[in-house]
Amino acid sequence: MVPAPPHPHRSEGKFMADQTIVEALLLGALEGLTEFLPVSSTGHLLLVGHFLGFESTGKSFEVLIQLGAILAILTVYFTRLKDLIVHLPRSRATQRFVLGVLVAFLPAAVIGALAHGFIKAVLFEAPVTICIALILGGIVLLWVDRRAETPVYKDLIDYPLSLCFKIGLFQCLAMIPGTSRSGSTIVGALLMGASKRSAAEFSFFLAMPTMAGAFTLDLIKNWNVLSAADLPIIGAGFITAFIVAVLVVRSLLDFVSKRGYAIFGWWRIVVGTLGLIGLLAMR
Repeated sequence: MVPAPPHPHRSEGKFMADQTIVEALLLGALEGLTEFLPVSSTGHLLLVGHFLGFESTGKSFEVLIQLGAILAILTVYFTRLKDLIVHLPRSRATQRFVLGVLVAFLPAAVIGALAHGFIKAVLFEAPVTICIALILGGIVLLWVDRRAETPVYKDLIDYPLSLCFKIGLFQCLAMIPGTSRSGSTIVGALLMGASKRSAAEFSFFLAMPTMAGAFTLDLIKNWNVLSAADLPIIGAGFITAFIVAVLVVRSLLDFVSKRGYAIFGWWRIVVGTLGLIGLLAMR
């Protein structure tokens, strides 16, 4: 007796599921690699997802896997965060720093909550805009990196509240995918006299409430449309994002202290240009 051939729908479904998991692992690694670099993780995820034909429920995958990056920075900065908590009740400098991070977080929290629907429905669906934002952001990053001014603020613990608030306003530019949350905060800090190392480190601390807030808001907004079938995909992206982000956070500060941000500016320009070429070729 000749065995019956496998059911075509079952085989195709299994292949599609495996393919989606592989894509989720790839996108998760991309999230971990780019989240804390000034290159726009969301822009990279949306562009690569567009070319792969990867579609997540409510475009939530790109936001929810940020939990992996959040846990990565909490892991790397665990000792530093513990020291902040210990010194918070009696150290004025620590109190000012924590308040400064919250002040910087406030503008993006307000605008993000009010414009969430527009951002997800319009800006997340505009790959050409993402490419242009990548290129323009790269040019700005190259210009700022080449400015030879002596930094006024070398330690982020000394950032005044006014500086923190201005950096928070710069962070709002990241509502446009391709701009980069870390890139906009780093550029804002550098323009106002921060050192390259302290600008990157402040963006780490500001990422904690900002990304946690974005994750929570998106989860609440899309809770009713997510299903059990989405969990393996999100979980795969989350795990790879966590692992890769830990490696990036541990090495980034020393890298930018020695070499600056120029390589990330060129990276953005190359990716944005290739993205535009790819989009034109697909028409």
